[in-house]
Amino acid sequence: MDQDNSEDESLGPSEDPSEEAPPCLPPGLLDSEAMELLWQYRAQRRQSSPELPETVTRLISPDGSLLYLVGTAHFSDSSKRDVATTIRAVQPDVVVVELCQYRVSMLKMDENTLLREAKEINLEKVQQAIKQNGLMSGLMQILLLKVSAHITEQLGMAPGGEFREAFKEAGRVPFCKFHLGDRPIPVTFKRAIAALSLWQKARLAWGLCFLSDPISKEDVEKCKQKDLLEQTMSEMIGEFPALHQTIVAERDIYLTHTLRQATRCVEAPPNAHKVPAVVVGVVGMGHVPGIERNWDKHLNINEIMSVAPPSQFGWVLHTVVKGVMMGMLGYVCYRAGRSLVRALLSSSAVSSVVDNLRPSPV
Repeated sequence: MDQDNSEDESLGPSEDPSEEAPPCLPPGLLDSEAMELLWQYRAQRRQSSPELPETVTRLISPDGSLLYLVGTAHFSDSSKRDVATTIRAVQPDVVVVELCQYRVSMLKMDENTLLREAKEINLEKVQQAIKQNGLMSGLMQILLLKVSAHITEQLGMAPGGEFREAFKEAGRVPFCKFHLGDRPIPVTFKRAIAALSLWQKARLAWGLCFLSDPISKEDVEKCKQKDLLEQTMSEMIGEFPALHQTIVAERDIYLTHTLRQATRCVEAPPNAHKVPAVVVGVVGMGHVPGIERNWDKHLNINEIMSVAPPSQFGWVLHTVVKGVMMGMLGYVCYRAGRSLVRALLSSSAVSSVVDNLRPSPV
């Protein structure tokens, strides 16, 4: 996704002077002159030494481009404020978020719709997840959606608010492009399932199915503390090292790759000469240490994009589950059919018709 978001909706009136609308351009300007004026306007608003939240990490590319990496908690109001503050201060050329094309719909949906969708896990969602990711990966995605629904219900807050905030704020910055920086979720789920043993899959599914611990907003805010995140990651490595590798470490590499691509020099009007870019990245706090470690390394993302073909066991399991589901559906239809026939035969109207069809006694 690569766009300037000029059509994005407004957040509403604000007293913050940094949210002033771009100046009205005088009529009769050439396109090149208008672009140069808007470029200068953005340059005036861009702060050279901004005071940013402590959740922001500053990284520099070899050509001098700047990356302001905002570490967030996905169910946090303060993370939304951190994102807005950073984008308004640095007026970026590019905003990159930890989303892929399969999750981009959350950027345009309103909070109430997202809240309702996150709480409801129905048959249609199950079918869509299995069709998109395969049987095992689809079922794992449904279990993770259940976890998200549990957090949503506990907090009364839809996930991904910081990404929607980034999308809105990017639409207010002239020439700002908006990129999706995460690895496609079907690849992540398929690689994660393939990396787990059957016993690990069962343990993980059991833990996700019976998740019921209460979660407070204070618990969510603690997820923005790096030391707590490192402790949590350490616990995760000890219990499911393969899962941490595919869901966290590999995505750290992919996110680093897309962020480095975004920090390429941009062309400045009027002569299109190359200048260092300013980029804002919005990612979960758990990915920040990995991105910092990988920033100066040579990365090969082809290794983390391959998906192994389904195993013979997976094919057999898929066939068995499909057969069981078809059998259950057939049994339900059979029972429903018998009940319907009995109900029809017991009705007075049908009884009279049947009596009229009987031959008269001689």
